Amino acid sequence: MTDSNQISVDPNTKGNANLIYILYLVGIVIGITPIIGVIMAYMGKGQGDPVLESHYNNQINIFWKGLLYSVIGAVLTVVLIGILILLAALIWYIVRSIKGMQALSAGQPIENPGSWLF
Repeated sequence: MTDSNQISVDPNTKGNANLIYILYLVGIVIGITPIIGVIMAYMGKGQGDPVLESHYNNQINIFWKGLLYSVIGAVLTVVLIGILILLAALIWYIVRSIKGMQALSAGQPIENPGSWLF
């Protein structure tokens, strides 16, 4: 594994995990990129490095839990509470992605990648 955070598609590098976080954040504007990111995370999972493994698990959880929160919020927009849920889901999604990028750049694993909170 290299120490640089340069963008890469090699699943054995931090650059690949960094690219996935970037795809997730770009997905706020361009909706298809998180799907590409989660596919890349699944492809990188199981590569052996425990730090990268925790980030790939975190990225997979961000995708699926973000999707769940968004669907629940969209359904509940009928009763207006959904707008608040969508806003909270967006904030959660951004915070989890940025915290992941920060931990990755510091070379640290994600403490609890399966967490439902921040």
